[in-house]
Amino acid sequence: MTRVAVIAHSKKTLGHGLGELRERLAEEGVDDPDWHEVPKSKKAAKKARKAAKTGAQLVLVWGGDGTVRRCAAELAGTGIAIGVLPAGTANLLASNLKIPIDLSGALEVALHGERRALDLGVVNGRRFAVMAGAGFDARMIAAADRGLKDRFGRLAYVWTGLQAIRGGGVGTEVHVDGKHWFKGRASCVLLGNVPTITGGLVAFEDARPDDGRLDVGVVMADGAGEWLRVFARLLRRQVRQSPLVRSTTAETIEVRLSKPMAWELDGNDRKPTDHLSVHVEPSAFLVCVPRAQR
Repeated sequence: MTRVAVIAHSKKTLGHGLGELRERLAEEGVDDPDWHEVPKSKKAAKKARKAAKTGAQLVLVWGGDGTVRRCAAELAGTGIAIGVLPAGTANLLASNLKIPIDLSGALEVALHGERRALDLGVVNGRRFAVMAGAGFDARMIAAADRGLKDRFGRLAYVWTGLQAIRGGGVGTEVHVDGKHWFKGRASCVLLGNVPTITGGLVAFEDARPDDGRLDVGVVMADGAGEWLRVFARLLRRQVRQSPLVRSTTAETIEVRLSKPMAWELDGNDRKPTDHLSVHVEPSAFLVCVPRAQR
């Protein structure tokens, strides 16, 4: 029988809570999983390492994208599968993989779904599964993390997004696969492993998390008026037609900024930097997905 471990962010909720998860696992014959609860997502990595050492074959991750990212980063290359139980705010990896957002459906996929090998992106030595970026999205996420997500959920991103629009662009130079690709002022550099980003917006229509490449987009919008034009294109899934956006795909990406900017990966904000060194790790980790998913 498959050896199961649970890594749960204790402050995140799904269904009727962790008690219900224990009951449903028992109903599936998983009576004594290797159980770990953490108060913060950054503590999940240590528990993932422990689960791997004690022989787990499937790790159920209860939390948001930050918790999943840390577990995926630790379990990359081990052959241990991750079952995502989306108890966070955005749950972008789960939504892009069509994993149900209810406990019953998510657990069904985790225990009985297919296992799919996905890529990981690496920015300045740190792995991500969904997206990373500097500028607008990082300022929005950093502001939302200041207690707003816990109080208002996704609405926190609406408020902080309006505030983040006020930030101007900086001189930006981008090289992709060793070739010069962009030079100019940019207010956002976004790196994606999946199509859909925060708010359900499709930023990279053709992105696939298993194609061995990352999508990169540069937004040149400056001020509320131009950002509204970009958002209008996003809502219509026509962002590639916007004169304020450029995008491409690559295996390696180098971003240099004229001054340090805030940056983020999978919804966790990082200290400002003026340089992003990025590459992809193809087929880095296994995740449970609904059957017959391509």
